[in-house]
Amino acid sequence: MANEHTRDAARPRGRPKAFNDATPQNTIKSLDRALHVLAELARMENATLTGLAQELSESPATVYRVLTTFQGHGIVDIDEAAQTWHVGPNAFLIGSGFLRRTSLIERSRPVLRKLMEATGETANLGIENDGEVLFVSQVETHASIRAFFPPGTKSPAHASGIGKALLAHFPKDRLDRVLSRELQGFTPHTLTRPEALLSDLEAIRARGYSVDNEERNEGMRCIAAPIRNTYGETIAGISVSGPTSRVGPDQVEALALSVREAAEEVSASLGAKASLPTAGKAG
Repeated sequence: MANEHTRDAARPRGRPKAFNDATPQNTIKSLDRALHVLAELARMENATLTGLAQELSESPATVYRVLTTFQGHGIVDIDEAAQTWHVGPNAFLIGSGFLRRTSLIERSRPVLRKLMEATGETANLGIENDGEVLFVSQVETHASIRAFFPPGTKSPAHASGIGKALLAHFPKDRLDRVLSRELQGFTPHTLTRPEALLSDLEAIRARGYSVDNEERNEGMRCIAAPIRNTYGETIAGISVSGPTSRVGPDQVEALALSVREAAEEVSASLGAKASLPTAGKAG
């Protein structure tokens, strides 16, 4: 019995036995509060102590203690002249651990660059995160007027080219959860009715690419296609985006072919079988 107990004690575990217990004793309140501060600072991009405290409904003294603790680890820093706080370089180093979980970023990077050079427009890579698109990589065009979605930027999936390319391949239960939320309108072109979005997703599945036709930002158009893994699952999307003055309706189909080929190239590098559907006319 003693030997069995020793073996059990030595067995490596990722969680304790009561890992499903989410009661307060299994959380650290001060850490929870600190992470809320960091998340809000990242959302605001830069903030004064007073402004951040107001957004969080916390006392400035509490928020200051959190910030100075993070500052000691390089996770936040302060612009002394402007008296504003910012996310620091060590936050990026910690966050980049997420990117190392998969070869998606590494394998996509040269394809993104090639796509940008072939189309002359900004190339983007995004994944789904709780019903939104999280942009994880981008290669910007050299043109002075261009789309800009730096890594870490989020966008509602229903108003995003990559988002709709992903939604089109969601299982029904996941798609239903997205459609159960309010579909926020950003421009007169945003698809805010579930019926209209579902119709668009059906067209996307049929032609193999999506079009964000000024649905998030007026004057900007985006064409996207899904990326699949070795199991055939849609795990990400790749796109090009640019101003409607350059990405006009007549350019959509040609750009879509380049985007779909790029998505196929990344998918193949991840072990997916070839599956390039015939492109239809953009709608």
